[in-house]
Amino acid sequence: MTQPSRLAIVPFVSVDSMMKLVLAVGVERFLTELVAYVEEDFLRWEAFDKTPRVASHSHDGVIELMPTSDGTLYGFKYVNGHPKNMREGRQTVTAFGVLADVGSGYPMLLTEMTMLTALRTAATSAVAAKYLAPKGARTMAIIGNGAQSEFQAVAFKAIVGIDTVRLYDIDRSASEKCARNLAGLGLETVICASGQEAVEGADIITTVTADKQYATILTDNMVGSGVHINAVGGDCPGKTELHRDILLRSDIFVEYPPQTRIEGEIQQLAPDHPVTELWQVMTGKAEGRTATKQITLFDSVGFATEDFSALRYVRDKLASTGFYEELDLLADPDEPRDLFGMLLRAAKS
Repeated sequence: MTQPSRLAIVPFVSVDSMMKLVLAVGVERFLTELVAYVEEDFLRWEAFDKTPRVASHSHDGVIELMPTSDGTLYGFKYVNGHPKNMREGRQTVTAFGVLADVGSGYPMLLTEMTMLTALRTAATSAVAAKYLAPKGARTMAIIGNGAQSEFQAVAFKAIVGIDTVRLYDIDRSASEKCARNLAGLGLETVICASGQEAVEGADIITTVTADKQYATILTDNMVGSGVHINAVGGDCPGKTELHRDILLRSDIFVEYPPQTRIEGEIQQLAPDHPVTELWQVMTGKAEGRTATKQITLFDSVGFATEDFSALRYVRDKLASTGFYEELDLLADPDEPRDLFGMLLRAAKS
């Protein structure tokens, strides 16, 4: 059988390869290096094509496409969000992504992004907290202890310096799972009996629940002055986690307003409610945390540039690690115009 040419081959990172890559690098180091890529791309925010993700909603969940380009590279992610999947033994969120060369249009990388999305979400949260969280923050509450929780904890330890994580989930076994997975990673974990107990003494509050509905994970009385709120779970229309009054007391920071106003916590507010874009804080064009008693809120919904950063990072790590397969993905006839002839010759090989 005729072997495919090198132009036909695209590196493919499977779930198994991604896990081997992360473990070879080390989870904390992987997150730290990924944070640097995410931060680098936020600092050149204006170089990117930006559009709200293309979403197809159903009663059961959502399927989304998230594209962006910096003019040299193009990236997109396919991702779903189906909260009911957990009851069927499936992941709530799955994803895969592609990085391509703008000049030729040829894909340069195809990779799983279920694991990678969890890592990039935690990395983005940590980047925002680096600029917005109170100085010297050591304790974080995590409300919602599902698949994302451990990644958030490790990222905040590596980037912000937290050493204590207070856990709460309506399913205590989820908190026990999270505490068990974090054992030996340099974090003190405290399993709490309620959200109110979890936030007591916390400098940072992360909400990362999965239900696709308007919910009140944090009520106004639970949030004291001076905290940073990392709101991760509210990420599609009709799905929120915070009481509206918390938003009215907070300085709100977002990724891309046209998307966040549709999907984020701020869908509860007037369309012209003032928010600050995170990249503006990072580049010094806007202020972030300015007062000790200020409540900062990162209304995180996830944006395509963050996936672009993750795809760039993984591609850069492949040459030195070799954790990928060669996928015969592209047709490459000897004569570019003779695609049909390539088909006929395949029958003779």
